[in-house]
Amino acid sequence: MLLIDEAQEMSAPVLSELRLLASARFDSQALLCIVLAGDARLPDKFTRDDLIPLGSRIRSRLALEAATVDALYACLSHLLDSAGNASLMTEPLRQTLCEHAAGNHRILMNLAGELLAQAAQRELPQIDEKLYLETYTATQTRRGKR
Repeated sequence: MLLIDEAQEMSAPVLSELRLLASARFDSQALLCIVLAGDARLPDKFTRDDLIPLGSRIRSRLALEAATVDALYACLSHLLDSAGNASLMTEPLRQTLCEHAAGNHRILMNLAGELLAQAAQRELPQIDEKLYLETYTATQTRRGKR
């Protein structure tokens, strides 16, 4: 299995080579499973004349839209529950993080991870909005000084 992230950045010749690497005997034998992950530009690439043969071989396509605040909240809550400390973050902080994640799970996890690191450093029993404001106000202040 080959997993390629940011596949929209790959050149057309490289993508075409993937088609040749993945199969043998005129496509009757699959040698390699390839997963291409990318942004909204990736599907557009397969409409190019030189990439139509590759695009026609893609078995499954999954286009993800921005997650809703509710979906992000459910994800964060599930992760906190699974980690064994459902009360680690206050409810208002969870809501704030989800609203500021721009519908992106990765951004949500990065925000939560930064807060967790700050809380661990300060040995705080719970992460709340006060730490959020302190952390991200300080970040904005440092960026403004640059």
